[in-house]
Amino acid sequence: MTTAISVKNISKRYDIGTAQTKFRYGMLREQIVDTIKAPFRFAASLVKRNPQLAPRNSGQNFIWALKDISFDLEEGKVLGIVGRNGAGKSTLLKILSRVTEPTTGTVSVRGRVGSLLEVGTGFHPELTGRENIFMNGAILGMKRAEIDSKFDEMVDFSEVGQFIDTPVKRYSSGMYLRLAFAVAAHLEPEILVVDEVLAVGDAEFQRKCLGKMSDVAQQGRTVLFVSHNMSAILRLTQEAIVLNKGKLLMRAPTQEAVDFYLSSGQAESGERIWDADEVSAASAPFRPTRLTVRDRSGKVVDTIRSTESSSLEFEYELTAPITGLRVGIYLSTMRGEYVFTSFDTDDPMMFEKFGARSAGRYVSRVILPPDIFNEGRYSVGVNASSFAVKRYFMDENALAFNVDISGAPGTQWPEPRVGPIRPRLEWKIEKISD
Repeated sequence: MTTAISVKNISKRYDIGTAQTKFRYGMLREQIVDTIKAPFRFAASLVKRNPQLAPRNSGQNFIWALKDISFDLEEGKVLGIVGRNGAGKSTLLKILSRVTEPTTGTVSVRGRVGSLLEVGTGFHPELTGRENIFMNGAILGMKRAEIDSKFDEMVDFSEVGQFIDTPVKRYSSGMYLRLAFAVAAHLEPEILVVDEVLAVGDAEFQRKCLGKMSDVAQQGRTVLFVSHNMSAILRLTQEAIVLNKGKLLMRAPTQEAVDFYLSSGQAESGERIWDADEVSAASAPFRPTRLTVRDRSGKVVDTIRSTESSSLEFEYELTAPITGLRVGIYLSTMRGEYVFTSFDTDDPMMFEKFGARSAGRYVSRVILPPDIFNEGRYSVGVNASSFAVKRYFMDENALAFNVDISGAPGTQWPEPRVGPIRPRLEWKIEKISD
């Protein structure tokens, strides 16, 4: 079988603590100075690209987002990529999509690549939706007649037909995503690269995306899919690779890889502590420090009793005040099926009291009442956002815990009970006739 993608020993290094220069309009003397400095910036970039030319004392000023990654992917295969935040998943896809170059190593890609890396990637904000569709098709090397034949189907799928002749800079993030996914999936590239398409959009659109990706995979095209939704990974992919801090831990059939990721990637002690290199600078001024599972006595545990109350404690630091902050948890099964979501300011009185939080260290603690969970292992994701609009931090698989159902309702019966919850409900039995 023909190899569609061949990755050989690629690594990617990023400098930290230096801001990239952005284009801006300035005065004439600034333009002259900038022109004079350009050759020196170019020489510096060459040094950064070649680790052997870098100064010996520069080791503290960069991080390796990827380190010595190698794999081959045959045509028509669907490969999932899983890992924690900061594992290097998005960096790998950007290299495969030729958005960025590896610091070392080589990548060989056979065929046209359609990418959906983040909302609006590949779109020009000043162009209309229609113009962006034709521009993306041209980038893929498609003829106008080919794009025309798919145009109506893309617009119908995206549901933005009313705004197709509006500059995309005026689109909402949801409209951006709809059109971007429609373009990536319908222009028929030989290789489709998708990075967490389910992170934005309503539930119905997410189902449409999954359905379309399934169709693409069945058509024999090569797909690389990054997601924190383990159900989607299990449903859509045949194989998966597990990344951790830039290194490839394993490649295996999807079920085996997901089991490895969920079991080995969680803190066995019922505690998660975030290292500085695991938190993006974009999270500022929010900085997570610690998440713990505690039993009713306050002890940090990996297993809770179904019949007893327990708690989750999320510690974090604000380096500057935040207005409208809400900190919450996403609880799900180890197959990615959500059980519930809860935020620390869901109660109007809590929102009134903590609507504005000054700089300092905080802990948001939630009590999990008894007689809720069924037996099994559960994953905890954490989120910090402002007015549900600006997201500061998200870790979909922060840690996991087990549930012991000893003494829970119905344990006198031998068969296991389906479903993630096992509530103690009140029943009445009444004899209504002889």
